[in-house]
Amino acid sequence: MKVSVVALTYNWPGALERLLASLAAQTRLPDEVIVADDGSGEETRALVARMARDFPVPLRHVWHEDRGFRAARARNRGIAASRGDYVILLDGDMLLHPRFVADHLMLAERGYFLQGGRIKATREESTRLLAGARPVFAPWSRADFHEFDGTKRLYAFRQPQLARWKSRSRNGGRVMSCNMSFWRDDLLRVNGFDERMEGYGAEDRELVARLENAGLRRRALKWAALAVHLWHSSRAQPDVDDMSLPNNRLFHATRSESIVRCEHGIDGHLAEFAAQQRLDS
Repeated sequence: MKVSVVALTYNWPGALERLLASLAAQTRLPDEVIVADDGSGEETRALVARMARDFPVPLRHVWHEDRGFRAARARNRGIAASRGDYVILLDGDMLLHPRFVADHLMLAERGYFLQGGRIKATREESTRLLAGARPVFAPWSRADFHEFDGTKRLYAFRQPQLARWKSRSRNGGRVMSCNMSFWRDDLLRVNGFDERMEGYGAEDRELVARLENAGLRRRALKWAALAVHLWHSSRAQPDVDDMSLPNNRLFHATRSESIVRCEHGIDGHLAEFAAQQRLDS
């Protein structure tokens, strides 16, 4: 099957360059890479254009105007532009194990979507990685293993047999759109991310709730699809479950009302990219 990688970015071309380099070095290359840009400046556009000239697979840049944090819309546009059967979502500040794409495809199965994790590099390690050093995928890597939203030391190495067992022994783990994968038609079925959700937080949890309302199940990727997350200051709210936040109220409505399909999603972008595909062909 064909697999598309959709990588979200915003004004951090140094990190994006390292991510794209790790995608170009995969043992199983994706069939295309789409940079879903939430309004970055000229430096990011120039980087993608330069790397696209020699990239081993088609590399495309899907941009919209910077009007604040609109990750849901940026990802939807990237998914709408994708042409693969299977979609891997990434954030633009991740460095990937060489078998990252192969691991997602190893565990892809109809009726499921996959939730991966991230090894959260320390600030000092992130500086080393941004300078061109290779990431370390091991329990002794320089990472903040105590972070609640990071990979634990126990899982910080690749072991395919354990990964297959773990994916069937529990459902999910923490929802993080920085490392997830889906059948593209499942995303279209629920209309992707809800674009009413602007500002940081909950857009990925809300999408997962609708997928599960549609009868799909989430599987955890442990000991597989390893990725190192570069350090940066967090934009998360002190209480991510604060019900005064508009995104959390939408998320709660999706769960309590068993909503499957959002009204403001991918379908608002499909015609634009279908026309582009016809021009390309």
